[in-house]
Amino acid sequence: QVQLVESGGGLVQAGGSLRLSCAASGRTFSSYDMGWFRQAPGKEREFVAAISWSGSTTYYADSVKGRFTISRDNAKNTVSLQMNSLKPEDTAVYYCAARTLVGGSVYEFDYWGQGTQVTVSS
Repeated sequence: QVQLVESGGGLVQAGGSLRLSCAASGRTFSSYDMGWFRQAPGKEREFVAAISWSGSTTYYADSVKGRFTISRDNAKNTVSLQMNSLKPEDTAVYYCAARTLVGGSVYEFDYWGQGTQVTVSS
């Protein structure tokens, strides 16, 4: 079992920055990949970014590439998402996710946090 708790959401103006954090507990944090997803009102949840268990490999959605950076601290059991140059279309509930699965798609995650709201005003 993995428990995930997000923090850092809020209201920011377009062009601003926010940093989301996710604290994990349960299984050994350095043994699984982590990711961030988001869901805007009326839309399906979509992939944002992911990072491998070691931190050596990262993946980004095209919509956030160059603006968002995912990172992890295995000593502190945390994963972060630094979001710069925010746009109104980035407004969504952001979810932290853990991938403990063996094999399959790198975009398939099996544990989820409760989510944190990010609102970008124009």
